[in-house]
Amino acid sequence: MRKSAKSLLLIGVLVVSGGLWAQQTPVQNQPQQNPPQQKSPNQERQSEPTTTIRVDVNLINVFVTVTDEHGAPIGGLTKENFILKEDDREQRIAVFDRESALPISIALAIDTSLSTRHDLPLEQASAKRFAHAILRPIDAMSVYSFSEVVREAPSGYTADLRRIDQNIDHVYLGASTAVYDAVYVASRALDKRKGRKVLVLITDGEDVDSKVDYKEALRAAQEAEALIYSIIIVPIESSAGREIGGEHALIQLSDDTGGKYYYATSTAQLDDAFRKISDELRTQYLLAYYPSQRTSFSEFRRIDVKIAGVPEAAAYRVRHRAGYYSVKSAD
Repeated sequence: MRKSAKSLLLIGVLVVSGGLWAQQTPVQNQPQQNPPQQKSPNQERQSEPTTTIRVDVNLINVFVTVTDEHGAPIGGLTKENFILKEDDREQRIAVFDRESALPISIALAIDTSLSTRHDLPLEQASAKRFAHAILRPIDAMSVYSFSEVVREAPSGYTADLRRIDQNIDHVYLGASTAVYDAVYVASRALDKRKGRKVLVLITDGEDVDSKVDYKEALRAAQEAEALIYSIIIVPIESSAGREIGGEHALIQLSDDTGGKYYYATSTAQLDDAFRKISDELRTQYLLAYYPSQRTSFSEFRRIDVKIAGVPEAAAYRVRHRAGYYSVKSAD
């Protein structure tokens, strides 16, 4: 009976500590069936960690941004102000938190193709100001440059601002653009990170060289629980000859992951976009739930969140990822 009670206690500890970050926990080695020979107390303590248990964790994390009609983030909401549904079935919110305390991993992806070369120095300067404003010691940023090839800075994810500045200053230049490849590569790396995960894209939106398509890029971002913020660089927002299809794809990527898109035609607008992203990341909410009985056989589970119990709720805009895949795609 003591061994059984100990195993139940260990299961409880594992579920509480692992539920927030993982949707599935891999199967570890099975417990030994034959008891070992008599050992000394020191040997027993060393052998205890080999006892392993299968744990299935299905906690779904939903990172939510709430803004007013002017786009300003809304703070101070409580769990009772949120109604969360999966496939139209209301779910019980098991975990509620304001996100400012959780670490953030930011993938900063900068378009370095020929079409953006003229504005690149301004983008780099603005990106460095953003990094200095948003990053705390518990956060980390990795710098990606993408043209026809996606390259991550050698240092990877780091909170060292001096190194981040160097990485932004020394991005690789190229000719054409592979936006979807950048989303896919950065999302796969973010998938391995804990806490909040954000992908900031600085690009003119034109994709001509990606090896993966839009659906693959979106799925990778959704599986990583990454919020995509797109900063679309255009000389004049209504100018002719722009690649509107690429811009629409970036807008949809941002919407489906719970992020946002911004147009920038000047340094001031670049700085403003980065400031708004920073403000949002400081006022997000985390809602987490254990899905109730499935109502759909679809691999993709759709999520919907609404605000209730406050007079201004009808004017609020709620942003979150559109849903999640019940089975992850193979790497």
